Amino acid sequence: MSSAALLGAQERFGGRADERNLADPVAALVTNVPDRERIALSGQWRFILDEVERGLRTQYPRYTIPRDEVQQRGGMLVEYEWDSAPEITVPGDWNGQDPRYLWYRGLAWYRRRFDAPSAPGKRVVLHFEGANYVTHVYLNGRKIGVHEGGFTPFAFDITDRLQPTNNSLVVGVSNEKLPTGIPVADSDWWNYGGLTRPVWLLLLPAQHIRTYQIALRPENGRDRLEGRVSLGGSAVAGASVTVRIPELGVRVAGRTDSTGSMTFAAVPRGLVRWSPESPRRYRVHVESAQDTIRDQVGFRTIAVRGTDILLNERPIFLRGISIHEESFGERASTTSRHLSPERARALLDTARTLGVNFVRLAHYPHTETMVRLADSLGLLIWSEIPVYQNDIRYDHPPTLELARRMQRVHVARDINRAAIIIWSVANETPINDARNRFLRTLIADTRTQDPTRLLSAALNRTSGDGLTQIIDDPLGNDLDLLAVNEYYGWYGQWPADSIQALRWESKFDKPLIFTEFGADAKQGHRGDRRDRWTEEHQAWFYSETLKMVDKIPSMRGMSPWILKDFRSPRRYHTRFQDYWNRKGIVSETGVRKMAFDTLQAYYRRRAAEPTPK
Repeated sequence: MSSAALLGAQERFGGRADERNLADPVAALVTNVPDRERIALSGQWRFILDEVERGLRTQYPRYTIPRDEVQQRGGMLVEYEWDSAPEITVPGDWNGQDPRYLWYRGLAWYRRRFDAPSAPGKRVVLHFEGANYVTHVYLNGRKIGVHEGGFTPFAFDITDRLQPTNNSLVVGVSNEKLPTGIPVADSDWWNYGGLTRPVWLLLLPAQHIRTYQIALRPENGRDRLEGRVSLGGSAVAGASVTVRIPELGVRVAGRTDSTGSMTFAAVPRGLVRWSPESPRRYRVHVESAQDTIRDQVGFRTIAVRGTDILLNERPIFLRGISIHEESFGERASTTSRHLSPERARALLDTARTLGVNFVRLAHYPHTETMVRLADSLGLLIWSEIPVYQNDIRYDHPPTLELARRMQRVHVARDINRAAIIIWSVANETPINDARNRFLRTLIADTRTQDPTRLLSAALNRTSGDGLTQIIDDPLGNDLDLLAVNEYYGWYGQWPADSIQALRWESKFDKPLIFTEFGADAKQGHRGDRRDRWTEEHQAWFYSETLKMVDKIPSMRGMSPWILKDFRSPRRYHTRFQDYWNRKGIVSETGVRKMAFDTLQAYYRRRAAEPTPK
């Protein structure tokens, strides 16, 4: 985060002037965290709610929660006590751990003690995989940094701030959404708060491999790998670096430039390309004088040609489903934003039973656990940042800066996952000059950072003669493929007897996918197919929409909305919703609705069709 953005977040949450020179929360970030030497800070932390944010207001010393050790040594009255505070599990949102916290929106404090690891000569980095939404981090009573954003990682080098034993780590997390933030308050998903993803101590060599990327870039009909390695820490210029992929006979050695980076290229032998049918991955070793990391990487190409999407130079139809990062649960209080490997697997296995080859991870970067699992299973991914709907401050430079940082970290974390074929920059945004400039900046940034994937966004369209939908959003010129969220017949005109008659026109010669369509149904509520909220109506709605899909010449895929019912604060219908979005084709507990079978049958037919050459 830049100094300007840091200052903005700090001022919004009552920071003191002498605390504004804080660490950049992304400067110490490294990628490929699962292969690093690390210590988990998972488990039980002490927990204090602070709805009025007294803990951030230094004019009230008896409430300044992050400095309790200093205050108590001075004999001052302190109106809280860590030792008697309740415990909460990290990683995990607070909403699902205690029914009292289900609707809580505001600031909460976490505290954990730990001894400094024995790591002579190494840097110790405090790494957060994610926390929602603004996070204040204190170590031994001293503030070290603040981060804004709920779904991307951040880190701080704490080597020089550790004491040998009994370190006190205090973290304040507020899930209050900000008018200049991303997303803003009116989002159609649950505002899970807290340390929702794992927290680690990373032990890094003084000179370490900070990031690397590698991708298949065919040249003159031959497979060719291209990549970059960037070092962090000390003595990064002119350092030796080696990249090896033993199974492909690849060994490339070189030296970094003045910035600590080295680019490389190699011709692999016997490469089998990654695909949904065969998600082949290879062991990649990246080595410097002091550091070695290993990863499993698949290699494939993705491109468009006219209205076709080409995976490994062959047309593909994306048989997909949208997914929120929310676990299955028996009741509201047992759903969770935290996806353990088992919870992530339950979601993806349910999706695979449908016959999908594609998942839209909506509406924000999902946990790295989900992305890596999809990569191993052969599921193609659309991944996006939460630039969502109308209320984003598209005319506000700090908001744009925040979005750019989110996208940069988002792409860097997952750039070596072959499963991701589409980066998205927005969902259902209004058309105006400020929005166009905002999103075009994100598009340009993303193309520069990763030219190997497709760029898209869920776009707008206009209506022609009532039954003609015209895709004419000017952003279509800037994207590789077009995407539209389609709810004709659910929102708007009803009954939806004319869904099949809806016609689609595009001003762009590009492939089209439906990133959303669907209708609400409460699992177990049965009746006539004309009656909303019934499983019969939802299944009929799917059937009619799929018939329309088959009539659209440029249609190349879909990710209907959505796999499972999910919590939402804007779904008020007491009898049928009760603060759940009921567009899932399975219930929140994983019970299939009739529409599941409808979509499954359609995907089985699609999968059996011959692939065009």
